[in-house]
Amino acid sequence: MARIILAEDDNSVRYFLARSLEKAGHEVLAFADGEDAVPALNAGPFDILISDIVMPRMGGIELAMMAKGISANLPVIFITGFAAVSIEAMDSVEGVNQMLSKPFHLNSLVEAVDQALQAKEAS
Repeated sequence: MARIILAEDDNSVRYFLARSLEKAGHEVLAFADGEDAVPALNAGPFDILISDIVMPRMGGIELAMMAKGISANLPVIFITGFAAVSIEAMDSVEGVNQMLSKPFHLNSLVEAVDQALQAKEAS
């Protein structure tokens, strides 16, 4: 089981992602954008950050950079509906474990979390 911080601005997507991860046995704290997630991130610890890239107020790239400043080994999984933004994100943040392009199957997210946890344990 992992303790996951999730930032996603679309309410229905956030709900479904959180529910899927909880059904897989994980603890999920979900937020509407990066700025809302920062206090919880500072209170930590978390095992994985899952974040949409494009969100109001604070996007996923900035959130991931903050998270890496707090915990350098924190795995990051980005989700996005914008292919061009995903290339920028991969270049901007060290240690991005996976990029999922919307729409994706919920099982893909659970698998990405499992892979990120395995990689974290191996390092």
